[in-house]
Amino acid sequence: MTMGSMLVSARFGAFGAAALAACAFTPPVWGQANDKMTPIAIPDQPHAIEIGTPPLPDAPAPESWHSQYGSRFARNVTVATLTPFLPDPAKASGAAVVVAPGGGFRTLSMENEGWNVARALAERGVAAFVLKYRLNQTPADMAGFERSMAEMFSGAGRRRPRPDPQEMMARLGPQIADSRAAFALIRRRAALWKVDPDRIGMVGFSAGAMLTMATALAGEDAKPAFIGNIYGPLAAMTVPPDAPPLFAALAADDPLFANAGFGLIESWRAARKPAEFHLYEQGGHGFGMYPKETTSTGWFNAFVSWLTMHGMLKPKA
Repeated sequence: MTMGSMLVSARFGAFGAAALAACAFTPPVWGQANDKMTPIAIPDQPHAIEIGTPPLPDAPAPESWHSQYGSRFARNVTVATLTPFLPDPAKASGAAVVVAPGGGFRTLSMENEGWNVARALAERGVAAFVLKYRLNQTPADMAGFERSMAEMFSGAGRRRPRPDPQEMMARLGPQIADSRAAFALIRRRAALWKVDPDRIGMVGFSAGAMLTMATALAGEDAKPAFIGNIYGPLAAMTVPPDAPPLFAALAADDPLFANAGFGLIESWRAARKPAEFHLYEQGGHGFGMYPKETTSTGWFNAFVSWLTMHGMLKPKA
């Protein structure tokens, strides 16, 4: 094990164990109607850009999509892409955000936690880039996928041994590579997209929040300028000296992460790094951009206000 790997393992250990356990073995609770998964054709994605990471090996199931909760989801993603949502040049701030949807590394909530977030950011003058990262394989047919999920969730309540930190990082290797490639692509095209290379951050949801944190810890040259952890795990961790400002939002009735403490926030504060945390009374898990009658819908405006406070949305002279 290299010294760099040891440092990453130390920083990521408790956080990653909690995150992988939750994301891999606990069913999402979206609090939305129309929960039946219905196969749909792969939608047109004319602006999606392949980011150059290799197709996943030994992944025979082709990419497929389904609708659920009135939203669209992708699974069996083997080729990673990045889709730009650029603001009107008249209101562009120069700030940019990589948006990482969630889905337990088995699906991606491309609409609720991807495109809709990116469109809203672009409306606020932020260039947003939805990362469709590579996923763990699931059965190609919907019936097989549903069976596999039911089998996985049937053991969700049993306590499982904590994975080794190196094993955890290896599990996320393809996704971290996708995240690094996304940041590299945005910086290469910064002039074209009117983006300030020093003001590129990342926001993720659930498993995407875990990827966001892993990118800040193990993304090497990615170096996000700020990070948003939206209903992701909040286990304590060792904070790196160059840790970026952290924004976190969680609902108190989130069945995955609301009862595990807020060690991540305490870690950031103890390290004297900027941190803002919003704990909403209600909202469940996966609220994202869904219209709900809970104050959790305020997370987006709070996130933009936080970016403004940190000077991220102020155009350079």
